[in-house]
Amino acid sequence: MPNRGNGANTVQTLTALIVDDEALARDELAYLLKDFPEVEVAASAANGLEAIQLIGDLEPDLVFLDVQMPGIDGLGVIRRLREKDSPLPYFILATAFDNYAVEAFQVEAFDYLLKPIEKDRLAATLERARRALSLRPSRGEAQESEEPPARPPGGYKTKVLVRRDNRNWIVDATDIIYATIDDGLITVVTQNMEGESTYKTIEELQGSLDPDVFWRVHRSWLVNLNRIREVIPWFKSSFQLRMDDKRGTEVPVSRVQTKRLRSLFRL
Repeated sequence: MPNRGNGANTVQTLTALIVDDEALARDELAYLLKDFPEVEVAASAANGLEAIQLIGDLEPDLVFLDVQMPGIDGLGVIRRLREKDSPLPYFILATAFDNYAVEAFQVEAFDYLLKPIEKDRLAATLERARRALSLRPSRGEAQESEEPPARPPGGYKTKVLVRRDNRNWIVDATDIIYATIDDGLITVVTQNMEGESTYKTIEELQGSLDPDVFWRVHRSWLVNLNRIREVIPWFKSSFQLRMDDKRGTEVPVSRVQTKRLRSLFRL
C-alpha cells in the first residue's frame, strides 16, 4: 500500500481489483471509485480464474468480488486462494443477493455490499479498509525484504540439484534463468531444462544463491538478473520482466520490489 504526498497530508493509496462477469457492473463500480482519489483500480477481471491470476500478480490491497459468476464463483476464489496459504487482500463481496452473508462470514470476507452500491456505504467500507491496512504489516515486508539473506556457511551454491524424469541433475547456478513456486512445488528453469528443486521454500533457495545475481522480484519468483531480456510496463506503474528462456516467460514484479527495479535499470 504505497503513500502519496508528504508529511501530515500523506494519503495512503489503496490498490483495488474489480471482479465481475458483467462489464456494466465493473464499469459502474470503477466509476464510483473515481470519487475516492486514494483508491487506485489496478485492473479488472471477468471471472474467477482471471481474478486468481491477477491477485497473485498484482497483490492488490482490496478485491471487489461478485459472488455469482460462471466457473469459479466469488466464494470459490477466496477458498482457492486460502488453500495456497499466502498473504491475501481484503475481499469485499459485491452482489445483488443478500443470501450469501453467512458464507461471506465463513470465508472471512472483509465486507458485504449489496448492488446497486451506495456511495455512502462504499465510503464507509473504504475508511474501514484504510484503517485496517494501516495496522497490519505491508504485504511482502517479511517475504521480500530489501535486504538480501545472510551469507550461508560455506558460501553460496555454485551447483544446484534439479529433479526431472526420476533423475537428479546437477546444474550450474549461473545457468538458472528463474525459479518459481506454486502449491509448495519449486520449479527451476534453465535454457535447456526444467525440473523440480529439492528446496522446500523459495526463501531457502534464495538464501543459497548469490544475491548479486539472484533477485526475489515477487513472493513466488526468483530471477537471474543476468537473464532478464526485457522490462515491460504493466498495470498502473507496475512492471513485468521477460526472461531469456525459450518461452520468453513474463514474471511479475511486486510493488515491494518496484523501487529496486527502477534503481537497477534507471527507469
